[in-house]
Amino acid sequence: MAGLRKDSPRRIAVQILNRVDEKGAFAEPLLDDVLSRKSFAHSHDRKLLTQLVYGTLRMRGRLDWMIGRIYRGDAKRMDTALLNILRIGLYQILFTDRIPDFAAVDEAVEIAKEMHPRGAGLVNAVLRTALRQETDIAYPDLEKEPAHHVSIVHSHPRWLADMWISMLGIDETIGLCRANNETPPLTIRGNRLKTTRDKLGRKLIEEGYEVQSTAFSSDGLTAQLPGPVRGLRHFRQGYFQIQDEASQLVAYLLDPMPGERIMDVCSGSGIKTTHLAERMGNQGSILAVDVHHGKLAALKGLAGRLGITIIKTLEGDARLDQGDDFRGAFDRVLVDAPCSGLGTLRRNPEIKWRLTPKDMRTFPFLQKEILGRSACYLKRGGILVYSTCTIVEEENEKVVHSFLAENRDFMPVRPPASIDERLISDRGFFQTFPHRHGTDGFFGAVLMKS
Repeated sequence: MAGLRKDSPRRIAVQILNRVDEKGAFAEPLLDDVLSRKSFAHSHDRKLLTQLVYGTLRMRGRLDWMIGRIYRGDAKRMDTALLNILRIGLYQILFTDRIPDFAAVDEAVEIAKEMHPRGAGLVNAVLRTALRQETDIAYPDLEKEPAHHVSIVHSHPRWLADMWISMLGIDETIGLCRANNETPPLTIRGNRLKTTRDKLGRKLIEEGYEVQSTAFSSDGLTAQLPGPVRGLRHFRQGYFQIQDEASQLVAYLLDPMPGERIMDVCSGSGIKTTHLAERMGNQGSILAVDVHHGKLAALKGLAGRLGITIIKTLEGDARLDQGDDFRGAFDRVLVDAPCSGLGTLRRNPEIKWRLTPKDMRTFPFLQKEILGRSACYLKRGGILVYSTCTIVEEENEKVVHSFLAENRDFMPVRPPASIDERLISDRGFFQTFPHRHGTDGFFGAVLMKS
């Protein structure tokens, strides 16, 4: 095989996965950076790079199971780069149809020669053994070891499989894990300050793009767009923003009105904050609070692109009192709380390999602290929305019930009519699931202050 191309999608995929594992980085911004900077010789190289990074992350549990059955040493002690070379090679063998097995093996060996020369022979031996034994590898039995089976075959940590089986049952857990391993659609939010969803859809269709209206958000479209989205004219001019459909519905839950005063307690980079402003017709005021200076800077840039002028920012810790001037001053308050992110595994598969049961015990304490502190900023008769992008009761219903028990002047109210009834749980909360609704998994509680 000829020398390895510097722009080889497989080589770059290994580099991205190494950074994900070693630096705790997220794959999406790393991929976006590469795809925006590099001009690949063929368009299919862009797709291959994306498929290899996300596919390997999604199916890592199953890939590691097979590596462990072939490799005679302790795979957990293997060098990160060497292990990721094996994962990517094995992913191509097991889960792709268009890539010849010999090409997957040969290029994996070439990458190993460059990144880990002493491991090239090992890569060659493991992958060629995998080719011979692919159909002979035994997996845990579904009937005898359901959680173990789900964990390996559907590639989720064992503790997570146990938790979801207890919560949802085996069939729904399998459905959820399968959905988490699927490629989600690109979902965008039309900017109603500049256009309507229908007009935006027609513009994109006229330019040759495939788009379809979302089922639950009247601002949303799923789209198949060529190249990096951020390079498209309509994006640069602020006609739309990338945002999952369930995430869009958080603004519907808060239901802000033009002229009102809104506080977004954990605004982050402002995806939801700007949606609130759009729904307010850019009339009124929004105070966006976040502890990270960089995220607030990104919010200002986003607001500028979308043509929004009513957002002011405040750098501060949501657990702390922001001052007397803010008490009882806001018509509506959004607490989009920091959480485990387990509802977003379709888009952020690396999360499931980082979280531990210990981590899961820390989130509710933080969430309760922020929610309790934020309640004082709301006017009487005002609306507070508590939302997360997770599907774990400890971070959702139990946090809300704990808050209500300690704050008798608050009461839960049913989500507004703009929220589809199919997304409202038996307990009256907003809840979406990837396998039920085709969206990320989100939770929301609407609370009124009496």
